[in-house]
Amino acid sequence: MKFTFAHNNLNVFDLEKSLAFYKEALGLEITETKDADDGSFTLVYLGDGTTPHLLELTWIRDMKRHYELGDNEIHLAFHVDDFNAALEKHKKMGCVCFENPAMGIYFIEDPDGYWLEIVPSK
Repeated sequence: MKFTFAHNNLNVFDLEKSLAFYKEALGLEITETKDADDGSFTLVYLGDGTTPHLLELTWIRDMKRHYELGDNEIHLAFHVDDFNAALEKHKKMGCVCFENPAMGIYFIEDPDGYWLEIVPSK
């Protein structure tokens, strides 16, 4: 028996704002969208065009407030081929929330408060 990754999920409050962020900040593109028959939720799968791994954004119609992340220490990490250009871009976007120059990484924050680690490709 062998398990392989399919996707990671993040619930989002404002789907359009999140889609715009993930496209601008990370270049992710929509690969598939699923809407509930009753309109109660929408699933949007985003891909990087290189790897098979997907990010699933879930929007729930009846959610009336941003999600409470509490002490959520979970994060997604992305490799980037031009670390310095990415950092400059993300600083201009105002989404850099933590830098660790000693480790050679930084984090950006999406519209819902999820942290995304940016790691230079080796």
